[in-house]
Amino acid sequence: MSNRRNLFFYYKHSEEIESELKELSQLALDHGFQVIEEMEQANVIVSIGGDGTFLQAIRKSNFREDCLFAGISTTGSLSLYCDFHIEDKSKMIEAMTNAEIEVRKYPTIEVCVDEKTSFYCLNEFSIRSAIIKTFVMDVFIDDLHFETFRGDGIIVATPTGSTAYNKSVKGAVVDPMLPCLQVSELASLNNNRYRTLGSSFILSEARKLRLKVVQDGNDFPTMGMDNEALSIRHVENIEISLSNKKIKTVKLKDNSFWEKVKRTFL
Repeated sequence: MSNRRNLFFYYKHSEEIESELKELSQLALDHGFQVIEEMEQANVIVSIGGDGTFLQAIRKSNFREDCLFAGISTTGSLSLYCDFHIEDKSKMIEAMTNAEIEVRKYPTIEVCVDEKTSFYCLNEFSIRSAIIKTFVMDVFIDDLHFETFRGDGIIVATPTGSTAYNKSVKGAVVDPMLPCLQVSELASLNNNRYRTLGSSFILSEARKLRLKVVQDGNDFPTMGMDNEALSIRHVENIEISLSNKKIKTVKLKDNSFWEKVKRTFL
């Protein structure tokens, strides 16, 4: 950890967190870290809050690959991205003093809208109708027209994102060691005119997904990148693929992805 000593705390300002921050900062200083005020200068970024705050920290850092991320939970329990609880300082000290600390790498997806706007997601990209009306998209896998979708929307999730929005619509939970995308439907309409697979499907890292929005008056869909909304008018083509960017997080003993899944859901 000798080359990872510039630490930045990312959090939503509140009196509760501000009071805890003094103790956390002192703890970091006592163990050889430099607490800094500029995220760009950090090589360790620690979010304080929940999974939503962790996702925001990743996004605000522009999905940096040259630093290590960690999450501290302020809720009653740990979560999928928060490996530490704010009251369990001993676990934080153990991580800070471990010179041979392991790193876990989470895959991300890249989304390009109309060949102009490009962004990354750690959990999922979602696209939904913005009005009380179903909308139509042609779904392409590489250059193959796979299906014509009509319904409320589609979710494209990473393996770690498979436990979030994707799971709530009966998508599968996927091991992050499998570099892939998962595509799940939101209330698809199946009849003699429109027919979809009707279930989630998984694409390998070598595949590219393309969604072509049929322009029928619903060309201003609501698009979500993790826990943020993206506002773009007259959307026509969306290309989604697995990115080369990987988010590095602290890998703790007895805290694998599947142990997190068990802790969270079982």
